[in-house]
Amino acid sequence: MKTSLLWSSRLLRLFRLKAEIDRFLVLSVCFSLFLLAVRIFSTHSLLSASLAWNLFLAWFPYGLSSWLYRHTALLKGKWVYAVLFLVWLLFIPNSFYIITDLFHLHDARNAPLWYDLLLIFSFAWNGLLMGILSIRSMEKVTQVFLPFRYDWTFLYPVMLLNALGVFIGRYLRYNSWDVVVSPVSLTADMLRLLLHPALHKQEWAMVLSYSLFMTMLYVTIKKISRLIW
Repeated sequence: MKTSLLWSSRLLRLFRLKAEIDRFLVLSVCFSLFLLAVRIFSTHSLLSASLAWNLFLAWFPYGLSSWLYRHTALLKGKWVYAVLFLVWLLFIPNSFYIITDLFHLHDARNAPLWYDLLLIFSFAWNGLLMGILSIRSMEKVTQVFLPFRYDWTFLYPVMLLNALGVFIGRYLRYNSWDVVVSPVSLTADMLRLLLHPALHKQEWAMVLSYSLFMTMLYVTIKKISRLIW
């Protein structure tokens, strides 16, 4: 009886925390969209409008992982979970991709540089938050279907593929859905990277550096949350 009450209390606390995080995300996203609207109306330019689309793509894996976390019991088996996990894995790089939108700062015009820095960083921040929360939710869901002893056995492979996805999106200019739309050219480009790593040192340096950075970022926030809460 006491154990049941304890678990009920923990679940209630967890759902309250999740709702509070969702409210904060909505507020943070609204702030970013407000900054974007001000820039568009003041400069009469849609130069930065793609940030809103990128943020929507960042939200999709967050929404999917949140749904899976709340409805794990509805998944009828490992195969259903595996398909949904692969879909999530294809889209999760979009959450971290927005960091690279900072590259566009040199294109800034008609608006102060500090404003564009704040604008892009606010979108990148929201993308990072969604990405980290999404990976945390999927980590918990995965434990149900595929228990693992060490967290890093799930985390680093995901972050490595995540960083590879960011590179593919930024430099090879593929989107998540190109796995279906352009599978031949995507596969050919990937094989060139995988089979000739010595010819693509800079590319792999970026992938490895970003994967380590994102891993450290995730672990740091996870540790801080445990220490504070």
